[in-house]
Amino acid sequence: MDSDRFSPIQSMVRLALAEDMGPGDATTRAVVDPQTPGEAILIAREKMILAGMAVFKRTFLEVDPTLTFVARYKDGDAVPEGSTVCRIKGRLAPILSGERTALNFLQRMSGIATLTRRYVKEIEGTKAKILDTRKTAPGLRWCDKYAVRTGGGQNHRFGLFDGILIKDNHIAAAGSISKAVSKARIGSAHTLKVEVEVEDLAGVKEALLAGADIILLDNMTPLEMKEAVGLINGAALVEASGSVTLDTVKKIASTGVDFISVGALTHSPAAADFSLEISGV
Repeated sequence: MDSDRFSPIQSMVRLALAEDMGPGDATTRAVVDPQTPGEAILIAREKMILAGMAVFKRTFLEVDPTLTFVARYKDGDAVPEGSTVCRIKGRLAPILSGERTALNFLQRMSGIATLTRRYVKEIEGTKAKILDTRKTAPGLRWCDKYAVRTGGGQNHRFGLFDGILIKDNHIAAAGSISKAVSKARIGSAHTLKVEVEVEDLAGVKEALLAGADIILLDNMTPLEMKEAVGLINGAALVEASGSVTLDTVKKIASTGVDFISVGALTHSPAAADFSLEISGV
């Protein structure tokens, strides 16, 4: 994570701290001597997949670069309930000031990773892969998609710039699936795959004839998906999407699709439960 040259960790952390602290932490400044030493223990209050430790650490170091960390777990680890994840040592005041922002990042990212791992486990034994979507928290897409990978899922396109996904409104604007695919081929780099969203078997057939690289089956029933996979017969990759849940994902995977995109991974994950407890004051 630290080596990701596209990582915007520092800018995200600085913006989040500025939002929370403004010109300073009024409570800590009034109550705690700035030179008082202390130690904080990060505890996992539930079983989870850990994700976001680099962001967690960076948040505190932006407040005070002299703080030190000793971690027992790393991103991707399955952390048992009640475990001590890491210890932070240094001046107490900056630990208190950075606490909420650091936990906000870690709770969201670990929640996403934990939910993703549940989906991945549900479809073990099938060829399908779990994908995320662009339904991420504004400004936190890098964190959200990193957390999905940490949980064992894969990333769909990062944004509008690194993949072509022709959806219903694009098709309406172009006039047909065939016209939309043709325009996409002419107007974009040859390195970009062309994916087309379809809603029925007629759309599948048209997308196939148009030469789509990936066909996205939107809100189809498992029976329709299975028939679509048979029609496509390896001529394009197949993605399933739309109202996917933990209760339905195994049945969808069993239809033979290559990918299943799940918006819930990033638009409605439950935050992982952590607490930061001060000790050694």
